Amino acid sequence: MKLLEKNTDAGILILRLSIGILMLLHGIAKLSSGAGVIEQIVVGAGLPSFIAYGVYVGEVIAPLFIIAGYGTRIAGAIFAVNCVVAASLAHSADIFTLSQSGGWAVELLGLYFFGALALVFTGGGKYALSRKHLWD
Repeated sequence: MKLLEKNTDAGILILRLSIGILMLLHGIAKLSSGAGVIEQIVVGAGLPSFIAYGVYVGEVIAPLFIIAGYGTRIAGAIFAVNCVVAASLAHSADIFTLSQSGGWAVELLGLYFFGALALVFTGGGKYALSRKHLWD
């Protein structure tokens, strides 16, 4: 039966669209409201304020590349770094914490991070805009 045959490339496409679209929504919200809150967090951590604008790279540009399947591996790496920065600056108190329902307190961020990391290793798959370069 064709439906039950393994299709790794379809799985990679679903992963790309899932994390790409869902993170892009976070990025669009930041485009609408601005990077002010992120800038406060960055400055509060003793870093230069311009670093806050990296959120647009990690939450808008990288997800668009992941969705399209162009430069998927490098976009996944940028996305993963964005997750690490978010975890260390905004969620560091929750990294070793469980939520009231017993899940990891930063599980959404963890899913984004590990999904992006998976794309660093797999690339965009057969259903990607580009598959000919090392960074795809």
